[in-house]
Amino acid sequence: MKLLLLFIASIIVNNFVLSYFLGICPFIGVSKRLDSAVPMGFAVTFVMTMTAVITWIINQLILLKLNMPYLQYVAFILVIASLVQFVEMFLKKFIPSLYKAFGIYLPLITTNCAILGLALLEALKNYNFLESIVFGVGSGLGYTLSMAIMAGIREQLELSNIPKPFENAAITLITAGILALAFMGFSGMIAL
Repeated sequence: MKLLLLFIASIIVNNFVLSYFLGICPFIGVSKRLDSAVPMGFAVTFVMTMTAVITWIINQLILLKLNMPYLQYVAFILVIASLVQFVEMFLKKFIPSLYKAFGIYLPLITTNCAILGLALLEALKNYNFLESIVFGVGSGLGYTLSMAIMAGIREQLELSNIPKPFENAAITLITAGILALAFMGFSGMIAL
């Protein structure tokens, strides 16, 4: 039951984009169209899940055993950068159209603070291995959910008559703020 609550909480209640406000750059940049937002969300989900697994192993079996927790930032950033390079090479080789659609935002996953935040929160909350996996998958799916919702709204906004002062970035930021308010309504429902 605890794992299910952790999973639901990491998707909805503790959503990295809409509750912690981490990973905003790709959230705003890639969420213009649903067909690019969802694959980006799945790429981030893959990286978050693998980051959760690998950083747990490195943190628990190496850094804490050798009494070197001060190296967490460096180790975690190296893991994230390596995983993003793997995703980038995979997409470039097997799905070049998606690779081109992501553009500059794919390498920016490396600097996506949501992924580093995941690794640091996992270490801070001292999750066990299974909890780390659930936390990684749930957080990634929460990121994907927020990307998909935002992309769907932005596609609808393109068809709407928006007053001139609210076009482009202004309406995008207003929409993101309203989504964040909606997701903050879930806070306190599941305390983990």
